[in-house]
Amino acid sequence: MAKETRYKMSEERLQELKEELNYLVTVREKEVAEQIKEARSFGDLSENSEYDEAKTEQGKLYSKIAEIRNLIDNAEIITKSDETDKVGIGSIVTVRDCELNAEETYQVVGSQEADPITGKISDDSPFGRGLMGHKIGDTVEVEAPAGKLQFEILKIDK
Repeated sequence: MAKETRYKMSEERLQELKEELNYLVTVREKEVAEQIKEARSFGDLSENSEYDEAKTEQGKLYSKIAEIRNLIDNAEIITKSDETDKVGIGSIVTVRDCELNAEETYQVVGSQEADPITGKISDDSPFGRGLMGHKIGDTVEVEAPAGKLQFEILKIDK
C-alpha cells in the first residue's frame, strides 16, 4: 500500500481551503453547469465552441475540487514551536548572508503556505531544513544550485 502524502499547514490555511472548496462546490459548480446548459441550447454540439469551452471549464473545476479535497483530507496541522531559542515552524528568522553581508528576514512555514516572494519559506525546502533547530549566532550552510551558501542567524521571533 502506498504511503499517503501529508501536507503541512496551519489551521488558518486549512480553513481557507475549506472555504474555497465550499465556494467551488456551492457557487462555481452551478455557474459552470449553467454555462453548459446555455451552450447546449445553441444546437449542434459537434461545432459548438461555447459548449467545448464550458466542458473544459467543468473539467478544470472538478480537478481543482479533487485537489483541494486531497489537501484537506491529508492535512497535517502544524503548530508553532514553543521553543523560543531555536528555529521551528512559525519562527520569523533574520539571517545574514555571510558572502554578501546582506540581512534577510523569513518566516518558516509548512509546505502548503510557502511563498518565497513574501518571505515565507517551507520547512521542507533546503534553506528551511538548514535553519530548523538552530539558535541565534549559529552559522548554517545551505546547498543551493549556485553552491554552498552560509547564513548567520541574527534573530528569532515567534
